[in-house]
Amino acid sequence: MMTLQDPAGATVLLESLWTIDQVAAYLKIPVHTLRTWRKRGTGPTAARIGKHLRYDPRQVRRWVEQRTAEAADD
Repeated sequence: MMTLQDPAGATVLLESLWTIDQVAAYLKIPVHTLRTWRKRGTGPTAARIGKHLRYDPRQVRRWVEQRTAEAADD
């Protein structure tokens, strides 16, 4: 994690963006599955930074929470 100062002088913690390998490890799935989900638009949102895909860990966790909530409703 990184820390920055916001304009008001408060310290803000920033979590680094995750690589596709880190997301695959977090979800315990193959990287190929993440790539397939991205093509279908069904997986967690990724941003292209140059030639690299990066994931916001908060969005990945939110995506997992939504999926588990949907599964609980079934």
